[in-house]
Amino acid sequence: MEIKILGSGCPKCKKLEQLARTAAEEAGVEATFTKVTKMNDMMAYDIAMTPALVINEDVKSSGRIPPKHQIVAWIQEAAV
Repeated sequence: MEIKILGSGCPKCKKLEQLARTAAEEAGVEATFTKVTKMNDMMAYDIAMTPALVINEDVKSSGRIPPKHQIVAWIQEAAV
């Protein structure tokens, strides 16, 4: 599974990455984490705001930090 964090590296982006890593661990899923920081690369995902969370090339959230339980659910759903 590939999980991408889209953002400039701001505190919110770092918080989202930390939550996503914890969520993947809780879900028992092995994932590769990628930080996407270049504007051109982020624009390919059609997001309006950062931070954004992308799981297996599917944008799950942007412009907010979703609760951990939601991230766990998304990861479990994508792992099926």
